[in-house]
Amino acid sequence: MRAFVLTSPGAYEVQDLPAPVAGPGEVVVDVERVGVCGTDMEFFTGAMAYLHQGHSSYPMRPGHEWAGRVTTVGDGVDPGWLGRRVMGDTMLGCGICRRCRRGHQHVCEKRQEVGIRGARAGALAEQLAVPASSLHALPDSVDAVLGALVEPGGNALRAAQAAAPGPGDRALVLGPGTIGLLVAMFLRASGTEVHLMGRTDSSLAFARDLGFDHVWTEDSVPDLPFDAVVDASNAAHLPDRALELVEPAGRLVYVGLAGEPSRIDTRRLALKDVTAVGVLSASPGLDATIQAYASGSVDPRPLVAATLSLDEAGPVLAGERPAGAGPGPKIHVNPRLGRARTAS
Repeated sequence: MRAFVLTSPGAYEVQDLPAPVAGPGEVVVDVERVGVCGTDMEFFTGAMAYLHQGHSSYPMRPGHEWAGRVTTVGDGVDPGWLGRRVMGDTMLGCGICRRCRRGHQHVCEKRQEVGIRGARAGALAEQLAVPASSLHALPDSVDAVLGALVEPGGNALRAAQAAAPGPGDRALVLGPGTIGLLVAMFLRASGTEVHLMGRTDSSLAFARDLGFDHVWTEDSVPDLPFDAVVDASNAAHLPDRALELVEPAGRLVYVGLAGEPSRIDTRRLALKDVTAVGVLSASPGLDATIQAYASGSVDPRPLVAATLSLDEAGPVLAGERPAGAGPGPKIHVNPRLGRARTAS
């Protein structure tokens, strides 16, 4: 099979590799779509913290936002998975520690992460081997494009749920990238008045095109009571700005990660009686995200700007925008495409 492999910071190859074999408890999936994530780009540059903490190393195969079809099952796997369309959880806990036993496998100390941590190969390849226990079936109404958006959608859904919106509530989302826009979509579906704050004219214009009328820059955010503020940015100063903007007794949700430590004044956190929540991983939100996509209550298709081949993936991980891409923030890869680019 063909696979995209990062060999060192800034260096990559599309290699011909042996096809994966389904071990006990595993399946092999024919990959149909893969989303390129900011984490993948950090691995490309070498900035990803896991590389410096010993959790990851080169060569590595990235890709954790994926959808495909099961083609092989290993020993001990229900043969009913054969032929089914699926996506998979990124976080693979050990299954035996206290956290895993309590249903928190996504924060297991010994976890593997598909395409990210623990030498678990990712989905930027024609085929992928994963534990059957990580699979989530996709209904017919959730095609490969939507399927590859379930993983980021699960993070966003959990962030929207953590904002705990009630009737008449107003929420502000910082950062109109893929996660921020998905958070805004889930909040809107709950009936919340959603505001978005961003930096670039193009990202703000795209948010308006998605039907979000309350779109601001940091300097133009109106003096309104925001019952919840979700930081989905990568700016180190915005977590404290979120605390400044949230209404007393409101909720803060931190789902974005900056490249350097962020600082907040915990005195203000206490004096405003604010609840702050951190969100890592889509794991607890995957099924509900699939249901939202299947019902049409949330439609993230416009976020996908282009679908490329494996041979075209390298420049995207390096931060280049593909020629002819649409306005959305997300780039998909179809590992079975030839060198020609197709519409998403």
